[in-house]
Amino acid sequence: QVQLVESGGGLVQPGGSLRLSCAASRSFNVMGWYRQVPGKERELVAMFAGGNNIRYADSVKGRFTISRDKAQTTVSLQMNSLKPEDTAVYYCKAISGPLNYWGQGTQVTVSS
Repeated sequence: QVQLVESGGGLVQPGGSLRLSCAASRSFNVMGWYRQVPGKERELVAMFAGGNNIRYADSVKGRFTISRDKAQTTVSLQMNSLKPEDTAVYYCKAISGPLNYWGQGTQVTVSS
């Protein structure tokens, strides 16, 4: 049973920073973060997409940084210069072949 456990969400003022972490029960080469707001589709935020390929959504480039440990069991998302439009539930996602795994989600709210 694969488990992805997220942590680090919360309430932050615009311009502030948060760091999200996702701990997996096994290693994954393809792993990253998505987010979703009510009424909209879940969207990619940042992802280790295999090999040295890292993908970022255009809306977070230059503000968010994804990183992972050498064991490839933990992936983190450093979020700086947060904006109200970054408010969403953030989900960790890991992919192994045809299988997609999701964490339970962590709420990030950017508000003054």
